[in-house]
Amino acid sequence: MHIAVVGGGPAGLRAAELCAEGGATVDLFEAKRSVGRKLLVAGYGGLNLTHGEPVETFATRYSGPDLDPRSFRSWLDTFSPRKLRNWAAELGIETFEQRTGRVYPKEMKAAPLLRRLVERLRQQGVRFHVNQRLTAIENGDGVQLRFNDGEPRSFDAAILAMGGASWPKTGSDGSWIPALKAHRVSVNTFEPANCGWEANWPDSLVPTIEGQPLKNIAAKAGDTTVRGELMLTRYGFEGGAIYQLGPQLRAAGHPELVIDLKPEVPAEVIRRKMESVRRDFLDAAAGRLKLTEATRALIAHIAGPIISIEALVDAVKTLRVPLNGPRPIEEAISSAGGVAWSEIDDQLMLRKLPGVFVAGEMIDWEAPTGGYLIQGCFATATRAAQAALAFSADH
Repeated sequence: MHIAVVGGGPAGLRAAELCAEGGATVDLFEAKRSVGRKLLVAGYGGLNLTHGEPVETFATRYSGPDLDPRSFRSWLDTFSPRKLRNWAAELGIETFEQRTGRVYPKEMKAAPLLRRLVERLRQQGVRFHVNQRLTAIENGDGVQLRFNDGEPRSFDAAILAMGGASWPKTGSDGSWIPALKAHRVSVNTFEPANCGWEANWPDSLVPTIEGQPLKNIAAKAGDTTVRGELMLTRYGFEGGAIYQLGPQLRAAGHPELVIDLKPEVPAEVIRRKMESVRRDFLDAAAGRLKLTEATRALIAHIAGPIISIEALVDAVKTLRVPLNGPRPIEEAISSAGGVAWSEIDDQLMLRKLPGVFVAGEMIDWEAPTGGYLIQGCFATATRAAQAALAFSADH
């Protein structure tokens, strides 16, 4: 069996490993000068590998147009968060689970894991080809791939794991789209996910709020409310809470973030704490409600002069912030969009290209930060590799 893996990110490296374990000759093609660049970028934050929550809940974190909610549960059963941690341990990488459930390497670095994984692949006989960008998939015997060097190559099967469109400096720039569209494979437009959103801040507000957190808040977009933290920036918002609301904000014609600054304090309690105040309501709230200077400045900008207790309650419990749109996809942690699910069977094979499988962020799914992204790449790569081995053996 001779299998090509195109893409040297998390999904591609995992697929190559499994295919080699299954007895195939594996050629791995990477458009950049080295593999694992996206893993290294993810390692800037400590390399959040997975999450410790139950698989039943874990599987609900994935979404996308026409995505069967049962699919990720099946793939996570095949390669679960526990199996991922065991896999890392086999590479000599000890992991730990934070109180939040996020799982990291004990060293909080990506380089040791990447180095040991590449060593394992070389020992398995995987052949690396760098500076090789896929340009075409051609009809012929088996799977015919053409790269930028112009030389066509033939394989029994191929796994495409070339990433989405975030962090293009790592190689995931969507340049593979024409090769699939040439075969009428539908690819949904890439959009930024897990990214900041822009708001209209006046220049006078920025020095007070930039870099200041809004902690322990509840944020709402559409019918979805999440708890967490927001970071105020010169252009708008960053942070886990707004990352989770990305799908709802993108779907809105006029995106708006509704913030409850004190979700654990009922409106009645705020009224009672403020009942003796007759003027300077926002200044009084600083001590009585523990509002930071940045929070007060934000309320004053969004809600205007606070001239009554009821106006203060409304501003604290339902601060409505209009948003202009997401930050550029180049800044996004991940992307939504990619190969449409209608183009893929349950083994992750392209219906219009027998023997060609897809994995990772090439497919139109998204998930919040917290370990779900890398886990999703590894789980889909595991299924694609198993299917590619079976296809190669049968054909």
